Amino acid sequence: MTTTDSGDTDTAGEYAVLLDVLRHGRRSDNRRFDSAPVAYALAESNFHLLELTLTEDSDVSIGDRVLISPVEDREDVAQVSRIGYDDLSNTAHSELEYVVEDIVDADETRFVDFYNDAQPITLRLHQLNLLPGIGKKLRDKVLEERKRYGPFESFDDLEERVSGLHHPKDVVIERILDEIRGDDVKYKTFVRADA
Repeated sequence: MTTTDSGDTDTAGEYAVLLDVLRHGRRSDNRRFDSAPVAYALAESNFHLLELTLTEDSDVSIGDRVLISPVEDREDVAQVSRIGYDDLSNTAHSELEYVVEDIVDADETRFVDFYNDAQPITLRLHQLNLLPGIGKKLRDKVLEERKRYGPFESFDDLEERVSGLHHPKDVVIERILDEIRGDDVKYKTFVRADA
């Protein structure tokens, strides 16, 4: 677990969505609970998994958005620590997919713009090829369509204009989840590596 509570979690106004809330803290080695309330959360902008030490008077629930940065503006969060996927509770694991979908839905333009802005990574690999189910032919269709007719406006627009590209939102969600779950993912597009 890495503590990142210096206030530099991200730029001003950084939020996280709660995946699980443990009102009595985590179980310690002697099977008793720590006293400080804890929550597991997912940062909205960079998809970092976080453990939040909550303030004693916080009244938050699973699915709530909480301010994590800047530190001086926080109301419900006393401390922020970055954690790995295996550090999450079972409840947090089961909520993760729903929270990622909600984040993608809430900021559709950001994720449609991935299709609009994706570029080659190497001579043989393109960012679009990182998405599950997108091979060379489908990648070329997306690139040709955006070159000919301009940027995509929405996931629906993408699906209508690129034959063979089904459920482009679900493809992005699946890639985000793969990046969150796996350290073996060589190229991370959505889960930023910044501390």
